[in-house]
Amino acid sequence: MAQIKAEKPWHGIKQAVFAAAADPDSPQVTVKLPAAWGQAAADALAAILPGARRIDIAEMAQGWVAPIAARGTAAGLSPETGTALHELLAARRGSPSADIWRNRPGTAPGFVFNIAAYLADGVFDAGALAADTRLAVTALTLAAPGAHRLAIGFTDLNLFLTRLGLDYGTQAARDTAVTLTAFIGAQAQIASAALRAHGAAPGYPIATPKLPEHCALPGLLAATAAAQEDAASALATRHEALLGFAADPAVEALLGAEVCNFAPALSPVNAEGSLTLWAQEKLAALGFSPGTALAKQLSGEVLFPAPRAGAHLAMHDALAPLVAAMPARPAEPMPARQPSARQALPSRRSGYTQKVSVGGHKLFLSTGEYENGKIGEIFVALHKEGSAFRGLMDAFAIAVSIGLQHGVGLEDYVEAFTFTRFGPAGVVEGDPAVPAATSMLDYVFRNLAVNYLGSTSLAPATLESADTVGEGAAERAPLLPLDLPAPAPRERRKALKLVS
Repeated sequence: MAQIKAEKPWHGIKQAVFAAAADPDSPQVTVKLPAAWGQAAADALAAILPGARRIDIAEMAQGWVAPIAARGTAAGLSPETGTALHELLAARRGSPSADIWRNRPGTAPGFVFNIAAYLADGVFDAGALAADTRLAVTALTLAAPGAHRLAIGFTDLNLFLTRLGLDYGTQAARDTAVTLTAFIGAQAQIASAALRAHGAAPGYPIATPKLPEHCALPGLLAATAAAQEDAASALATRHEALLGFAADPAVEALLGAEVCNFAPALSPVNAEGSLTLWAQEKLAALGFSPGTALAKQLSGEVLFPAPRAGAHLAMHDALAPLVAAMPARPAEPMPARQPSARQALPSRRSGYTQKVSVGGHKLFLSTGEYENGKIGEIFVALHKEGSAFRGLMDAFAIAVSIGLQHGVGLEDYVEAFTFTRFGPAGVVEGDPAVPAATSMLDYVFRNLAVNYLGSTSLAPATLESADTVGEGAAERAPLLPLDLPAPAPRERRKALKLVS
């Protein structure tokens, strides 16, 4: 009878069977779950329950719900605990961590809430989140009675903020996230304090974090302050720590999260090439149809700006004082690199023009110099090549010239483009300093290396396969320890390959 009652929340939900796998290299298993959850959720459930050949989400959930419900009944707690847990999962509002699914709770079991599921049409269901948080604390305590640290967190904060019309990188977004976290923490403290009477926990003092002055959700700030007062009146909790963001991406994917925990979204497009849910909701909030959005994108308007550098770090630092178990702190944003000033060439400049034939194809290389003789520009003119090839070579020469005028060293270009292999290539006629080249680019930078760097140590071009795409300079045999070689021509690492 208890089995039937526990599965009632799943009745009426259309189910589908998916062929799923934890990763492309894993064997496929059949997974039955709500059809609307899709393939990604099926793959996630396969990752949560490795080794299972057939997975029915209602049956597998009952596998961890039943022991919790039985312990709750024995402890005199609510007999509806099992049904409530099924309802929470079936509504896709929350799920325990993978170790609970596997009935191996460990020392710090966790629970994840799909926080965006509590916000619809601008209305936030604080009452449901409060009840679910207390349920989660109860369930984790019954699953692991000896655990004094829990990890209750949430996922997909990015979608939650999008539904509120908040930009992730703003102070308003951080204040709202802090208030939300404090609300969950206070509700968890209330539940933990109530459970202290059912165990032998020594009791831990209740901390009350400071709340921000503003919150984008009407009423949440007041509700959080009231919950903190209720928690403080209990004096002590059963658990030392209650909040935490566990590294459990499969559980978050099962709940439909597009972005893990409190991280920002980096792309409006998902792995299937479709718009993500948060991107769709942002367009809807702006009143843009897909056609209007496309037109604005094509006209150059940025509808989905990338989060500013440091936004993720700022959110992490805002939440860290409230949460015991945090993911690794994001890296500090790199300081903005100051662009180097462009050094203009003199109006009348010196240089040279070299006419050669590379593999029977004529090439003219011209240079422009500063007054001190330093190279500042190059021109490469081809004789009989196609217009596309000539245009690409012209653009390439302009790009190199701009780099030279902004301080890029010629030796860097020589390192990058010598030994590139593509046709035309072969014997060089007209330049005794460069007898052969593996491509026209290879010739250009060999010539420049000789005339401006005085470099005569470049390894000779090998022509056995110079008319095909090759692998660059031949690799040296590895040296034994303390085996110091005699000076040898420089050989270049594998690099750019062009196909004619």
